[in-house]
Amino acid sequence: MRYPWIDEYLMAKKGVSQNRENWNWIRYMIGEKMFAAVCLDEQDVPYCITLKLKPEEGELLRRQYQDIYPGHYMNKVHWNSIRPDGAVPDELLKELLDKSYHLILAGFSKKKQAEILAGE
Repeated sequence: MRYPWIDEYLMAKKGVSQNRENWNWIRYMIGEKMFAAVCLDEQDVPYCITLKLKPEEGELLRRQYQDIYPGHYMNKVHWNSIRPDGAVPDELLKELLDKSYHLILAGFSKKKQAEILAGE
């Protein structure tokens, strides 16, 4: 995989945990809500990275990068997948992962957001 830093990057975010219960995916969660996943094949080799974006941004990025496509096994309007050996620049992927994190975080109450960000 071209992005060996992804696990460390995501786990460093406040309130993030990992869940590997379903489909051989490494799911990155805030509470019970997933904001990103690294999908693994039968040999545990990543075949896509999935994250959530605002629909208009996801659509624009899909037109700009052939390695970004509608979310694998997910709602194709809100979720996007990225080929782990593709040409999406590292800094762009980090930006997209941050956006996904903040989109999911925004779905919590203000009180819960404050608790998560305080590390409680």
